[in-house]
Amino acid sequence: MITHKNISLFFLFLLLLLVLLNLYTAISWLWFIAIVLIWLGINAVGSARISSNYHVKAYCNNPSETEKKIALTFDDGPSEFTLEVLELLKKYNAKATFFCIGKNIEIHPEIVKQIIAEGHLLGNHSYSHSKFFDFYNAKKITDEIQTTDSLLEKFTSKKINFFRPPYGVTTPSIRRALQLTGHKVIGWNIRSLDGGTKNQGLIFNRIIKRVSPGGIVLLHDTASHSVLVLEQFLQFLQQNNYKVISTEELLNLKAYEN
Repeated sequence: MITHKNISLFFLFLLLLLVLLNLYTAISWLWFIAIVLIWLGINAVGSARISSNYHVKAYCNNPSETEKKIALTFDDGPSEFTLEVLELLKKYNAKATFFCIGKNIEIHPEIVKQIIAEGHLLGNHSYSHSKFFDFYNAKKITDEIQTTDSLLEKFTSKKINFFRPPYGVTTPSIRRALQLTGHKVIGWNIRSLDGGTKNQGLIFNRIIKRVSPGGIVLLHDTASHSVLVLEQFLQFLQQNNYKVISTEELLNLKAYEN
């Protein structure tokens, strides 16, 4: 398996080999630069792709699922648009997992209560969702996760087990933080990109092209265009005999612990 540890050891070996060779014959410094740049490139790709399991194990789908079952997840709420999302989920009898940002929980506690009351799951999505989150050290990441857990546990009365890192980026610091907090990382294999574009047709077509049994869909409950796409998507699933189930059921993992 390609992991941060294995890749780092491999490239350290290559660098040491070059150093030893350089003792007997002149090695161009360009070789050293090339090896470092390749290592940095692999790290960048591995860190940015949550499904790579490069730094941490992430549950992105259930490849063994053969029935037409998928899970819906929503990031970055709660917000006023979460209420519209909940309305649609109720209309189509679908369950979802909401990965909440701590500072938004403080603003909309009543929406979090409604999420729970209507049978959906909650997950941790950091406290700040800062653009610099993946540059934080392990202590600061741990603090953010634990602060958000404390906010969520006021509603669940149980320990939060699911965590989704902001932007889906993982790092050695996030790995060390999760070793302390014990969360399971929940990723996705169907990314809508509704956080980057408002083009509903583009978002909708992107999702339906990737739909398959056992998939996990990533949407956001923070904008009107996402709500409109959600309704189209739920209609598509209904027409194609797909059932939306919880991430717990799909992955056979518990969202909360006593």
